[in-house]
Amino acid sequence: MLSTALSGDRPAGRIYGTRSPVLGRNGVIATSQPLASAAGLQVLQEGGNAIDAAVTAAAVLAVVEPTMTGVGGDLFALVYDGTTKTLRALNSSGRAGTNASADALRGRGLSAMPSHGPTSITVPGSVAGWSELLRSHGTIPLARAVAPAIAYARDGYAVSEIVAGQWEAAAERIALDPGAAAALLPGGRPPAHGDVVRNPDLANTLEQVAKDGADAIYRGPIGTAIAAHVSKLGGFLTPADFAAHASDWVAPIATSYRGYTLFEMPPNTQGFVALEMLNILEGYDIRGMGHNTADYLHVYTEAKRIAFADRAAYLADAGNFPEALLATLISKPYAAERRKQIDMRRAAPDYDACGPAGFDTRGKGDTVYLAAADRFGNAISLINSLFDSFGSGIVTPGTGVALHSRGSGFSLEAGHPNELAPGKRPFHTLVPAFLMKDGKPFMAFGVMGADNQAQAHAQVVANVVDFDMNVQEAGEAARVRHFEEGLAVESGIAESVRAELRKRGHVLHDGRGMVGGYQAVRIDTTTGVLQGGSDPRKDGLAIGW
Repeated sequence: MLSTALSGDRPAGRIYGTRSPVLGRNGVIATSQPLASAAGLQVLQEGGNAIDAAVTAAAVLAVVEPTMTGVGGDLFALVYDGTTKTLRALNSSGRAGTNASADALRGRGLSAMPSHGPTSITVPGSVAGWSELLRSHGTIPLARAVAPAIAYARDGYAVSEIVAGQWEAAAERIALDPGAAAALLPGGRPPAHGDVVRNPDLANTLEQVAKDGADAIYRGPIGTAIAAHVSKLGGFLTPADFAAHASDWVAPIATSYRGYTLFEMPPNTQGFVALEMLNILEGYDIRGMGHNTADYLHVYTEAKRIAFADRAAYLADAGNFPEALLATLISKPYAAERRKQIDMRRAAPDYDACGPAGFDTRGKGDTVYLAAADRFGNAISLINSLFDSFGSGIVTPGTGVALHSRGSGFSLEAGHPNELAPGKRPFHTLVPAFLMKDGKPFMAFGVMGADNQAQAHAQVVANVVDFDMNVQEAGEAARVRHFEEGLAVESGIAESVRAELRKRGHVLHDGRGMVGGYQAVRIDTTTGVLQGGSDPRKDGLAIGW
């Protein structure tokens, strides 16, 4: 008889996935690109642990999925240490430069941060994050971890289908920057599906990282060149800003949900949003409502809107987000009060935050997420991102590094907690997630896609806890994503449900391409079996041994 850890204990009926979970007893990794998953698997097979595999895969993704991630991006991770039985959170997001000035931008007539360009660039934290993860929890040197990435950048890789489409969509913007055009538009055009692409400048950058470690970026010629180039273009960075970068180990935040505990990153990320949503949803009989019914999607959407009102008002660097306020927002009593505002018959015109109105943080959000677990009891939930496709659209000549646009997350509203200022981390959408049960690791998971991430986390947890889905089904089942314009729904949502949602006042939109990409690894601590799931909405692969 199948273990309930694999099959769930729901009665026979609808299947929510098109393929089975991947199983392994020694290690499993799930990423958005098969080449990255294969590189991570090789590390596991050579005796490395989950953290080694994750960093290796992240470096490969920085080459083979350059639309989404890279050396010029930011990183967050939740790491479960199998020896100490503890969960830690690493914040390796960068800070605004010394010369950052909201007044200066307002003086140019701007009321909001530019989405791209030099002023959207903060210090990139990716390589510092890779280095710190290996230093604290890994067993291999950084040079070994980046070796496969160097090979793909030097020798070439075949561009996958989804990445080719993203590349084409961003081509007009990256053509505006000479450095980006030279590095990212080989032959003057975006590569097509199956084209072999090389980035020799990026290979050289990664070889310097292999030789000198993270100092090559933060205290060496690469960071100096990037800072000088960004400053020349009108941005805010200096070499001293790179030298001052630090990756911080912080305590995760958490809430319980029907016997499980969901852990998320604290501010400057939006992790509290998923916790607040689940606290609100816990007061409803979600299982009794049924998966993706009108009742469930209605309360889910209203819970999201409430949590996002708080996000817009308050989310900022940790130093500008009072701990007492955070504790309130993720508390059960607060959720109970907010739940009273939801009318089952109709969508509310608006929800107020517990404070001033916020700012608009909509955006596509281009990110990679990966998860890994090993036979030693370690597990990691890791997210790495440039924010938008190719980030700021700027590449410093000679580096091959596309620089992220995380600075666009700042506010130019005077006095807002997230107002642009030197040395400050911006509002971030990146959130890896980690689910535990009875104090033991249960599932490392994440869903890329800007403001989609936190709201997708809530859907995934409900899929697992309320609807008994396995690790593949939980990410493959039809999802929704709420925007200020309305609710994006995938084709798997029944037309009768759509009609009822419209009747309650929800404005519906086509959800194709809007709900991000999921990867996950689930741990059965009873049998030792590791289970991987990978979203068919991406080019990804879960693999184990």
